[in-house]
Amino acid sequence: MITMKDIIREGHPTLRKTAEPVPLPASKEDQDILRSMLDYLKMSQDSELAAKYGLRPGIGLAAPQINVPKRMIAVHVKDEKGTLHSYALFNPKITSHSVQMCYLTSGEGCLSVDRDVPGYVPRYARITVAGTTLEGENITLRLKGLPAIVFQHEIDHLNGIMFYDHIDPKNPFKIPENAVPIER
Repeated sequence: MITMKDIIREGHPTLRKTAEPVPLPASKEDQDILRSMLDYLKMSQDSELAAKYGLRPGIGLAAPQINVPKRMIAVHVKDEKGTLHSYALFNPKITSHSVQMCYLTSGEGCLSVDRDVPGYVPRYARITVAGTTLEGENITLRLKGLPAIVFQHEIDHLNGIMFYDHIDPKNPFKIPENAVPIER
């Protein structure tokens, strides 16, 4: 079981490295790690379990955040209609994206960052992601709104990019050009 003690914090060198592709079919060890990442997200969103185990609520987690430099992400988030997007993927990649941008009006946070970082993070409003599930199925997802933001945030982790790298340091609350605001 993953807990907060397993999540590395900003400044750790693994968070700035490009993660390695996962050889497929995935090993049992890689499957177990990815499954435990999704379990963390589910448990962290259950107030009783989060309190019991001291978990910070999360909606996305990338393997480098638990010091595993491999291309694996887990996402467990509801969109604006209340539809659950729950995925654990090996080797996810964005295969296409919209020209239109978006940003979270509340700003972004990260389980690896123990401080508030104010500012808007420009993201693509719509993306298509390809990846491989725990069951070994190759899937393609078309995402928009909050799920699209979460996937971009987690895939950034696989490339050594932190969310605040996207914030304009001179004008953190500058509204990105051609962007729609996303409420959370």
